[in-house]
Amino acid sequence: MERAVIAIDGPAGAGKSTAARMLAERLGYVLIDTGALYRAVALAAEERGVSWDDGPALGALASELDLVFATPEPGARPPLLLDGVDRSGDIRAPHISQGASRVSAHPAVRAALLGVQRRMGEGGGVVLEGRDIGTVVFPGADVKVFLTASPAARARRRCAELRARGVDADEAEVEAEIVERDTRDASRDVAPLRPAADAVQLDSTALPLDAVVTRLVDIVRQAGFSAR
Repeated sequence: MERAVIAIDGPAGAGKSTAARMLAERLGYVLIDTGALYRAVALAAEERGVSWDDGPALGALASELDLVFATPEPGARPPLLLDGVDRSGDIRAPHISQGASRVSAHPAVRAALLGVQRRMGEGGGVVLEGRDIGTVVFPGADVKVFLTASPAARARRRCAELRARGVDADEAEVEAEIVERDTRDASRDVAPLRPAADAVQLDSTALPLDAVVTRLVDIVRQAGFSAR
């Protein structure tokens, strides 16, 4: 049977990364975490003294970076190699999350990474998660899901993730950052955060992770693709 291109979009902290990873494992598909690519650009810019507000310089930088996802350990995110070095932990710092939102607003950056994402996903058998997969990167994706949750729920989840890595986090501050990022991502001129017209919208606020993944598998099946 044909292997699908599955697009999972949604705001920060909605659980896209974990749900997409588990879905890919269930299907035997490759996971492509597109948000990690923008995080990598923000990290590289910070380390090289490029302002997150300098669109042309960021676009040039993004075009030069060597970005590769390595094969993950079972149950883990695919490690992101930035110029041959695993920077998977570094790109998850809270301030890099904000930086990723800022650099992703620049057309030059999005243009530089668009081809990278499409090459990674060509041929199918992939789960891509991000903010504009179903609207811009793969508007013809076989399955499109827009996964969201309330800001409070997303803040709780993000803080739990940070604390598990030994990072102090205040839920009120994280929630304020999430709301700020939502506003910025939804109002940017290029590829704003929004559901594709034909996306299935799934609110995970009151759903445990297993239930979210089960629902995603059901959506894939309903679209006519097999799930093991």
